[in-house]
Amino acid sequence: MRFRRSTVLVAAVAVLAGGCGVATRAQDAGGGTAPGIGSNPPSGPVGPIPVGLEKFYQQKPDWERCGSNQQCATIMVPLDYSKPAGETIELRARKVLARDRGGRIGTLFINPGGPGASGQQFAAQTPMLFGSSLLRKFDIIGWDPRGVGDSTPVKCLDTAQLDAWFATDGTPDNQTEVTDLDKQTKIMASGCEQHSARLLPHVSTTDAARDIDVLRGIVGDPKLYYLGMSYGTFLGATYAELFPKNVGRMALDGAVDQSLTSEQSGIAQAKGFDRALDAFAEDCAQRSCKLGDNKSEVLAKVDQLINDSDAHPLPGDGKREVTQALVLNAVIYPLYVKDFWPRLEDAVADGLAGNGARLLSLSDQFTDRERNGYADNSTEANLAVNCLDRPDLASIAQIEAKLPEYKAASPRFGAVMAWSALSCLNWPVKPEGKPHEIKAAGAKPIMVLGTTRDPATPYEWAVGLAHQLDNAVLVSRDGDGHTAYLSGNPCVRNVVDSYLVQGNTPAADIQC
Repeated sequence: MRFRRSTVLVAAVAVLAGGCGVATRAQDAGGGTAPGIGSNPPSGPVGPIPVGLEKFYQQKPDWERCGSNQQCATIMVPLDYSKPAGETIELRARKVLARDRGGRIGTLFINPGGPGASGQQFAAQTPMLFGSSLLRKFDIIGWDPRGVGDSTPVKCLDTAQLDAWFATDGTPDNQTEVTDLDKQTKIMASGCEQHSARLLPHVSTTDAARDIDVLRGIVGDPKLYYLGMSYGTFLGATYAELFPKNVGRMALDGAVDQSLTSEQSGIAQAKGFDRALDAFAEDCAQRSCKLGDNKSEVLAKVDQLINDSDAHPLPGDGKREVTQALVLNAVIYPLYVKDFWPRLEDAVADGLAGNGARLLSLSDQFTDRERNGYADNSTEANLAVNCLDRPDLASIAQIEAKLPEYKAASPRFGAVMAWSALSCLNWPVKPEGKPHEIKAAGAKPIMVLGTTRDPATPYEWAVGLAHQLDNAVLVSRDGDGHTAYLSGNPCVRNVVDSYLVQGNTPAADIQC
């Protein structure tokens, strides 16, 4: 599902001071520090341990220094939770130590999205990205979820194979192109089965959510403190569904609505990228823009580049051509962060002049392609989780039958979203998840955040999740780009930090 990855982009953002005052209701009695948590955390798990999982909850990882004020450890979890005495896999975690050790609240677990993004890398960047109150009061732990990065990883293809995968036309216009796309998805599926057959059935979001509770138990927190972004909201909401009584304070930013079918989600994302591209075009036209004097002219130039590159790929780095698929990557990537919009303008202008180098650079950043190969396994992990979590269109004929609906919703991005279903159609493991509402009955108040022109996790998803949860408050950010907390919006920063640190849940939904 090639454009359904919703990884949060941890860009260099300016943290603005200030905030907006809101009426709140105290979530936890006794101030910011939860019972049983403080400068001397418990030495073992607090609360009931699921039967058969004692050795995992009671393990004592060897936390070793791995950076300034940071520690790293390897944690063992079951490959298959239905067979806890069987094979184990590894999770690699990074802890950023609370600056105020005497006033430490507990551990804040964080996930940047994906699925497939590295929580370790995200944790390492939190001193530059998070509010000072979070950094003072929490140990912050980011981990690579099962199948990802330095944890036991999903492995599928080599660099040349991944290059071919990304360059293949994702919007086939004839039977030959359909066959080529089908071939590439089968190569991917075969590679994953060959190298990761034992892991593939056990990388679902449900499995990853159960891992979180093991991590919570290991650090000795009686309740989970959690900040998830993008796909990380899917993971967090799943945890709340499985362990509602263990939820302490949970903020879900750039929320995913799990009640939607894959088709509904794909159409909504296509519309989200259109909405974000419209905002880019309007912004570009209001300044000295290389692409036109008004929004329509700018969009026409982008469309011209996308359409022309279908038949005539552009020169890239001397080794790789910039195909239409890579152009689409390059257009989509900067929409995640408004500060990247000038780079999109320059890349489109260069592409129209016959130079695809900047377009290739943007595409490579989107797919984590470095000079000598791919930096991580985020693409393979993304597919492995998505194809296990959700049923998708069941045949090429069904995809073709749905194409008019996708294209009607988004003439620019609809087709590529529809054809992305082909990846899971050929997947070697059958999906186990089903669309359903998440209520998390019995959980403490959960904070859901949405951004009005978020391209990857459309705002209406946050509204949907907040309405489904039995106990939730919605924080809406009026703005561009993917997710809210890292946007520099002082109102959002103040509301989230106050909630996570002090337990102050807004008495009503908030507009920022």
